[in-house]
Amino acid sequence: MRDAIVVENLVKDYPTRKGPVRALSGVSFRIQAGEIVGLLGANGAGKTTIIKILCGLVRPTSGKAEVFGIPSHRPAVARHVAALLEGSRNVYWRLSVEENLRFFAGLQGIPPREAKRRAQELIQFFGLQEKRNTTANLLSQGMKQKLALACALIKGTPVLLLDEPTLGLDVEASHELRALIRELAVSQRKTVLLSSHDMGVVEDTCARVIILSRGRVVADDLVPNLLALFRTRAYRVSLRNGLPEEALRRFSSRFSSLRWLPEERTLQVELAPGQNFYELVDSLREMGAEIEGLSRSEPDLEEVFLRILRKEKEAE
Repeated sequence: MRDAIVVENLVKDYPTRKGPVRALSGVSFRIQAGEIVGLLGANGAGKTTIIKILCGLVRPTSGKAEVFGIPSHRPAVARHVAALLEGSRNVYWRLSVEENLRFFAGLQGIPPREAKRRAQELIQFFGLQEKRNTTANLLSQGMKQKLALACALIKGTPVLLLDEPTLGLDVEASHELRALIRELAVSQRKTVLLSSHDMGVVEDTCARVIILSRGRVVADDLVPNLLALFRTRAYRVSLRNGLPEEALRRFSSRFSSLRWLPEERTLQVELAPGQNFYELVDSLREMGAEIEGLSRSEPDLEEVFLRILRKEKEAE
């Protein structure tokens, strides 16, 4: 399958009075056409810089950034890329929904008749029919986000760069926008690079994630693979009558990774290499504990993200 995005040894320095500040330090990755890829990282990790380089707003200091073989600094890249930057700020508040869409279509040189057709299709797709004549400043935050995404899509480009697309949305609106992004990738074969601090959005939307730390790629893999990498043999055990202090001390000597939650009467324990589940159950029985419930703890993407960053800090 053809690569939609190619980034190789990308470096970006921003000049300051105290000297250049390095935002990207040799970032490399590839994204195939039709993929939805999440871009994760703490504030200042370089996520927005990468997106701005790919859509031609920022020039790299060195390295390569291409979209369908076109260097990102060339004007021709605009025919292949549309971006949603910093939430819903890329719409005009005093224009209506339809006026915004037709205006952005006009900026791309799309003929008025074709612009009208595309605007109607996007209004239908995003469920904005009742708001088509409403000015943007009167829309709810969720509607503004939908309009901002629609304005990016009016260009009809195969690549979509989304920077915090669910910023400020409530839970219902966030889930609705996630579904729309997934549908775009499936029905229209869009290639999507999505940057977000909301791990739920990324885990629910993206098949693969790229994790940045201090301008470097520290992980690049499918979400299931990353979850499997950090899947531990950790359990939550609910005890009917709790656990006496002396028994807890003895138990701690056998299982070093242990946490007791007295209010919930729950024991959180992670088995060390060489220990097994039956050893855990037998130890509890020996101490007279009555097991009321037992479940395995599975990591989510947020936990994986934090563990990877923690390992990077420890390595530094």
